[in-house]
Amino acid sequence: MAASPETPASATPRRKVSRHRGEGQWALGHFTPLNGNEQTKKDDDGLNVRTRIETIYSKRGFDSIDGADLRGRMRWWGLYTQRKPGIDGGRTGFLEPEELDDEYFMLRVRVTGGRLTTEQLRVIGEVSETYARGTADITDRQNIQLHWIRIEDVPAIWQKLEAVGLSTTEACGDTPRGMLGSPVAGVAEDEIIDGSHALDEIARRYIGDPQFSNLPRKFKTAVSGSPRLDVAHEINDVSFVGVVHPDHGPGFDLWVGGGLSTNPKFGVRLGAWVPEADVPDVWAGVCSIFRDYGYRRLRNRARLKFLVADWGPEKFRQVLEDEYLHRKLLDGPAPEQPTQQWRDHIGVHRQKDGRFYVGFAPRVGRLDGSQLAKVAEVAEEHGSGRVSTTVEQKLIILDVPEDRVTSLVDRLEAMDLRVTPSPFRRGTMACTGIEFCKLAIVETKERGSDLIDELERRLPEFEEPITININGCPNACARIQTADIGLKGQLVTDADGNQVGGYQIHLGGSLGLDASFGRKVRGLKVTSAELPDYIERVLRRFQAEREDGERFAAWAARASAEALS
Repeated sequence: MAASPETPASATPRRKVSRHRGEGQWALGHFTPLNGNEQTKKDDDGLNVRTRIETIYSKRGFDSIDGADLRGRMRWWGLYTQRKPGIDGGRTGFLEPEELDDEYFMLRVRVTGGRLTTEQLRVIGEVSETYARGTADITDRQNIQLHWIRIEDVPAIWQKLEAVGLSTTEACGDTPRGMLGSPVAGVAEDEIIDGSHALDEIARRYIGDPQFSNLPRKFKTAVSGSPRLDVAHEINDVSFVGVVHPDHGPGFDLWVGGGLSTNPKFGVRLGAWVPEADVPDVWAGVCSIFRDYGYRRLRNRARLKFLVADWGPEKFRQVLEDEYLHRKLLDGPAPEQPTQQWRDHIGVHRQKDGRFYVGFAPRVGRLDGSQLAKVAEVAEEHGSGRVSTTVEQKLIILDVPEDRVTSLVDRLEAMDLRVTPSPFRRGTMACTGIEFCKLAIVETKERGSDLIDELERRLPEFEEPITININGCPNACARIQTADIGLKGQLVTDADGNQVGGYQIHLGGSLGLDASFGRKVRGLKVTSAELPDYIERVLRRFQAEREDGERFAAWAARASAEALS
């Protein structure tokens, strides 16, 4: 039974109820006042909307959908209305939701740990071609998003996806959303521990469970045993990072409270070592703390990172152990820093079983349904039945026999899926942008693709790792604060005094090696048209001024404002 003001779960701590307004924490008795989102969730669990989609909305059409379902509960099943065409970015913040809504949906397919069979990939491709006008975007959370979905087609899409073990359950909403995992779990030669079994068990036990279907806001999970730290663990609500305990062997280091958006925070270590078998229980404990103690009164404070910042890691660990696990966790070591900047597994790599995996780069995560089906076909022709998505919007084909690798690479390159991409193709990511997103102010996907071509033309000899993340609004879906060059979409003033689409610049962000948020230089903004010139100028200055072996992020941290302008 779900925890709620009416039916608190047995795990909910019994504490003295406070009568002041508070932060909306259920565990402290703060059940009112409710904001609009909390009232919608109280009125009806988001999981229940599926029945209405199947029995009413898909039969009567878009106009029959209740507004609270349309812009709220349908997210629990991976559905967002997409942006009505023709609305420019300057109007994004001024129009009512019904003025922005198109009569089509984005549908997010949940891909736990990024792991897909070729059959599953083929089915997603078929759904894309049949129902989504061929669209398919790989997200930086390893999911695949489709667009132009009609409500009338949703039940048929679910039937096709679920027949091959895929789902859209809780892919969006105030829920435990798609869970990140190492895309090479179980096969990488350097793996510390395979986290895929623990990740699958979390999903099996808890996804779609009403116990966790009403969280204060979204809850993001990552589990990886790779020493490359390949799941952006620093910016998830809860992360389990592979480490070796000196006495107990391989297990996971526990992190909580990461997140970006307009108030970015890195997660913190709790200093606790978690054996593989205990990961699902510990995950449930952390998620329960968020459910019971999370801040529900103000939507902009309703992420776990704010609670962790207020409590600190010591108190958080104590509450987790005393009130939810009812036992102490073992102390453990921190993960070692990776020795390389790239964590995306691009290229050809030997697996622990002697076969190979091959990582390749689409353009800013965008493919189409026919390409997905073709990737599945090519993978099978070369001896593989598995593919993976990555947190950098890339794809990997696993389990390729050595004598088939060269042929596979040639086929992928011929499809413009680069196994040996330029740093610009490899390092550029983009969110959905104004093409489909109702929050966006500027275009992103086409801008990113064009930028790759332009930088490859202008800087053909540039070989240093560089990440360029493009976001259509301030919400950081493309992780702008942790990129070498982060581009936050907004309206800017051009040389003629006109308001046009452009970007605020963040410079020198990084994850893994010396993790830091990007630096903002006062007043540094560029129009979309100026973007290639600006990036070329900054990268040439980096090449001229860098010290031997210095990464872009380190140079940007010490460079003068003039050098970065």
